[in-house]
Amino acid sequence: MKTQGIAAGLLILGLGVASAAFAANEPNQTMTKDQSMLPLLATAPHDFDFLIGHWRVHHRRLKQRLADNHEWEEFAGESLTQKTMGGFGTIDDNILELPSGTYRAAGLRGYDPKTGKWSIWWLDGRTPEAPLETPVRGGFKDGVGTFDAEDIQNGKQVIVRFTWSRITPTTCHWEQAFSPDGGKTWEMNWEMDFERIR
Repeated sequence: MKTQGIAAGLLILGLGVASAAFAANEPNQTMTKDQSMLPLLATAPHDFDFLIGHWRVHHRRLKQRLADNHEWEEFAGESLTQKTMGGFGTIDDNILELPSGTYRAAGLRGYDPKTGKWSIWWLDGRTPEAPLETPVRGGFKDGVGTFDAEDIQNGKQVIVRFTWSRITPTTCHWEQAFSPDGGKTWEMNWEMDFERIR
């Protein structure tokens, strides 16, 4: 994906939420059930509440993207998600047990109350010094979350789309798809099925 510096990405994430919280000038805060977390702001969104907790994850992804490839690989993983920035952000710590070797990664999310949209970044533990990838942006409607961004894959411009769906108290589903033709057609290349551990 097109990249931004890690410092710049985290600065945007932090400043956007901080300015929103201060602009709201809200003294009211609510404590979480887990007192190991800092207090949540009363006006924080609840879109990703379903994802808070510890999950077992089943991954299925194409070995090659946008290459007319139909060979999939499946592997296991875990994910642990908690709220940050008073509830205007989340972070998840992930273990991905790829056939080629296990690695760690983090998902970073920040909510902008001015636009009502979330931005999502992915930090790959195998290359922690690399700039953050371009965030996908979007939100939820009728129980489905859709987030997209323009990007470059193999030298070609594509639209990247994340989708959250099939959300229940104990399960949820995530997909990643690419469109090489401005959204006319899509190739789903990675999906994750989550099952709650706690």
